[in-house]
Amino acid sequence: MKRAAISFFIAVCALGGLSADPDFKAMLKTVDGLVSFIDTDFSAQYSIEQSKPGEGASLTEAVMFRRDKDSKYLILIMSPPSDKGKGYLKIGGSMWLYDPVARRFDFTSSKERFQNSNARNSDFTRSNFSGDYDFVSAKQEQLGKFPCWVIDLKANNDEVSFPRTKIWVSDDNLVRKTEDYSLSGQLMRTTAVPTYQKVSERYVPVMMLIVDNLRGKTINGKFQNETTRITITKPSLTKLPDTIYTQAYLEKVSK
Repeated sequence: MKRAAISFFIAVCALGGLSADPDFKAMLKTVDGLVSFIDTDFSAQYSIEQSKPGEGASLTEAVMFRRDKDSKYLILIMSPPSDKGKGYLKIGGSMWLYDPVARRFDFTSSKERFQNSNARNSDFTRSNFSGDYDFVSAKQEQLGKFPCWVIDLKANNDEVSFPRTKIWVSDDNLVRKTEDYSLSGQLMRTTAVPTYQKVSERYVPVMMLIVDNLRGKTINGKFQNETTRITITKPSLTKLPDTIYTQAYLEKVSK
């Protein structure tokens, strides 16, 4: 009788809709797909505000051109005047920083800081959690108004900027928060993405706030972190000429 009751309880639970954990690999592919542009080009204006405690804020304005299917992007700095004309060109696994004063292309890496901010060059490329990371564990957690899955991931290659990361994925499969860690488990930075804007069937953050968990300054006895606020406006999916993703184009528009 007791064994029958247990079997009946299990059956009722199954019929009652108690959900098992989702397929996290499939979830990560959906997460990537919603913010990637494989079948079109993407362009937008980016405002990057860097705040350093005790030093105030600095603002960089840039335009982004991205073609995810070819792993390409070009970022052209528009301001401040001292950096106007600088550009970042990524083609596959290769990346260059163009200096219009010296008229020289220097190799750089996706792991490097963008314009000495708390953002990395990799923050501007397509999302690839499903390809670059392996699933470790997951749990459910409320993040403000968003019920989320908190997914712990470990990198499966050394090309990514951080070997460990946690992402908070809301019910609509959008990433609302990330925590990036070193291999030893040191929290390096935290990123919040509170709102998105829909462009056709894809999503683009309205704003991203990056908090550097290591860089900052103690002021009046309290440690204040460096932060970078990235605001994205005028997103477009208009197809762009192939020539945009070339060194020759960057040299031309930087004059």
